[in-house]
Amino acid sequence: MSTNFYFNNFSNSQEQLLIEDLVMESIKVYGHDLWYCPRTLVAKDDIYGEDTLSEYNTAYFIDMYIKNVDSYEGDGNFLSKFNLEIRDQMTLTVSLRNFMNEIGSIENIVRPREGDLIYIPMLDRIWAIKYVNKNAVFYQMGGIQMYDLVCEMFEYSSEKFNTGIEAIDSIEKDLSLAMTEYNLLTQDGFAITDQDGYQIIQSAYNFEQQARDPFEDNTEFELEGTSILDWSTVDPFSEGSV
Repeated sequence: MSTNFYFNNFSNSQEQLLIEDLVMESIKVYGHDLWYCPRTLVAKDDIYGEDTLSEYNTAYFIDMYIKNVDSYEGDGNFLSKFNLEIRDQMTLTVSLRNFMNEIGSIENIVRPREGDLIYIPMLDRIWAIKYVNKNAVFYQMGGIQMYDLVCEMFEYSSEKFNTGIEAIDSIEKDLSLAMTEYNLLTQDGFAITDQDGYQIIQSAYNFEQQARDPFEDNTEFELEGTSILDWSTVDPFSEGSV
């Protein structure tokens, strides 16, 4: 036997719009203004499904709601065999209609994408979208009004930033190992090269300083190892006595 046709709970567009309006109003009251940075793929690896040369060339101002109330989620900070890792996570809620009006229609995307970045000025941190929950609410009145974005602390790996937002673009200059940020440029912005075609780099570029990890302890290990291992008398791996 079918449901009662006098009650239409899942196909009423006016009720769906009403709930969507309430969601947008709630986010504007309790949410925060953030910067959304879409990722541009440069050299996508179709086998592994990743791109090591991603670029972020635009940033869009949009409001989202932070669902975390106590603290960050995720694994937090811990020491692993790869040094200190920060795996803080947080969940952000964005209105579907607001996203399409402010970002989707401009970037020609239908929803937030994994790999895009979100900069939160209040925290002064950048977060990478790891998962987009497209069913944050299960079809209230027959429609979806919001997305839940599960984000993790962004770990820089030589991506290029040209968003026009200084707090975001400065990350590349501070952490990138590329020398392009230190090229000598002409008045028109073209790189100056020598007679062999190599770009001329400013003396301010120091590879050792750029590549140095503030948490590294290589030098300490080398000095400590020198005092323990002495290869000047007998080499245990040689066939002879010397």
